[in-house]
Amino acid sequence: MAFFDTAKAWLRQLTEVGLLLVALGIVLQLLFGKAVAFLTGDIVNNLIVLIKALGDQGVVGLIALAIILWLFAKRSPG
Repeated sequence: MAFFDTAKAWLRQLTEVGLLLVALGIVLQLLFGKAVAFLTGDIVNNLIVLIKALGDQGVVGLIALAIILWLFAKRSPG
């Protein structure tokens, strides 16, 4: 079981780092526009497209959004 606990801890940490990088990318893109040197994509536009797609799907989009929020809320802080 120690292997799985270690793997889960690593995945949690990688997910947290990924979310922090996305947040940093959003802030940098809002401050400097699309011309941020190390960002190869349009993070803000991708999020807008994702939110619009979830909204266009009606009930299925709401269920998907609820699942996503549940997954993020399930994480333990720290």
